[in-house]
Amino acid sequence: MARITAKEVEPVLLNKSDLCKSLGISTTAFDKWAVPIHSKKGRERLYTVADVVANRIGNERKKQQSSLDDFDPEKPNIDYERYRLTKAQADGQELKNEKDRKEVVEVLFSTFFLSKIAAQIAPILDQIPLQIKRKFPDTPEKMIDSIKSEVITGQNLCAELAGEMEGLLDEYLASTD
Repeated sequence: MARITAKEVEPVLLNKSDLCKSLGISTTAFDKWAVPIHSKKGRERLYTVADVVANRIGNERKKQQSSLDDFDPEKPNIDYERYRLTKAQADGQELKNEKDRKEVVEVLFSTFFLSKIAAQIAPILDQIPLQIKRKFPDTPEKMIDSIKSEVITGQNLCAELAGEMEGLLDEYLASTD
């Protein structure tokens, strides 16, 4: 039996301009790729598609390897940090807009507001036992003392409420989650 030998296939050679047209890139970009020249015919440089593909695969591998080498958990990711900053700025602006529309208020304002209300209510509550005694002089002293005691308890609760605003806010937020 005769042995059939395969002929060596001569690679198809393309000049730079034809190769660039088929790839859809400029000749300058192709030069930056540094694809090895297969052969020269006069001033014309000829390339094989296999060399171009191998060059691009090698380039992608280098990119992957360098990105893996550059990974450092201590070093911040710039893109992620930009995203976080942009998101924080957007959230801050949204909160400011809600404040301007008077849809939200700060806890410090609520505390201030409640303390002002408590300060206005306190003198009225102080006067209740005296007014009852004036309007009803035969009211026993024991009953007046009991009313005073309840009024003082109410005043203390109003005063404590302003101070506990942040704790109440945390409790409310925990119950809504």
